[in-house]
Amino acid sequence: MVGLRQAGRTARPAHAGADGFRADVAAVFGCDNVFRRGAGKLLDRASARTLDGMQSTAAHLLIVDDDTDLGARLARYLGDHGYTVALAGDGLQMRERMAERMPDLVLLDLMLPGEDGLTLARVLRGDHGLPIIMLSARGDDVDRIVGLEVGADDYLPKPFNPRELLARIRAVLRRQAVPAATPAVAERPLHAFGPFRLDPAAHRLTRDGETVPLTAAEFALLRAFNEHPHQVLSRDRLIDLLKGYDRSPFDRSIDVRVTRLRRKIETDPSAPQFIRTIWGEGYLFAPDGDRRP
Repeated sequence: MVGLRQAGRTARPAHAGADGFRADVAAVFGCDNVFRRGAGKLLDRASARTLDGMQSTAAHLLIVDDDTDLGARLARYLGDHGYTVALAGDGLQMRERMAERMPDLVLLDLMLPGEDGLTLARVLRGDHGLPIIMLSARGDDVDRIVGLEVGADDYLPKPFNPRELLARIRAVLRRQAVPAATPAVAERPLHAFGPFRLDPAAHRLTRDGETVPLTAAEFALLRAFNEHPHQVLSRDRLIDLLKGYDRSPFDRSIDVRVTRLRRKIETDPSAPQFIRTIWGEGYLFAPDGDRRP
């Protein structure tokens, strides 16, 4: 860890524990003139402006970690770099913070009281489509692979250099951003069905030019249908298409999503033209509104 060596300290191994990690983070903050207890002021503002000028820093971050001291330090550090930050210590507090304001990215600890980080990652990705950077003192390859498979965009083992975390946050947010001019709006691939236009790049559904509000889960389902028109998709296939979705052998929530989506795109949800039920098999999306079997 370059930052820790520059501070004149020896980097602690990953198994050093939470206390060692807090000490390492404090050392990095101290040597970088970034954090001062109480005042929390950024001293090297010119350097920060140079770094943050490469990317808009209006993003809102949510840190989910039961280590309140570490969370507070990271919140100050990221706040000094232009981000707004909310803190949560478990799954319940995470949901409360999200109800107050939906984050642009979640920093999620793997080991949490109650629901663990993997369970929460499935919720964040499957129901909200939020980008996730998973943090953990357990740096095993298995944990890293499982974290990425359930939908995390990146995985950073503790202890880490806060500068590396900052760089990874910027990288994930850049990947989530919609390019301003490439491709041009007129050239962007759109999915058209009836009076609707689905723009995957802009994450937007319109009807005759007017935006139709969709949740992240509804948008993900509609996109899956549009990318597989005139195909019978079983519930298991839809779950596979919705990355990060938590599979259950008796899961009927796909049906609930379909019902909600029909209310927003069908003239008569009880007699759907676009999303048809194929009894005993699944659903078929007919973009031309063809209701023939």
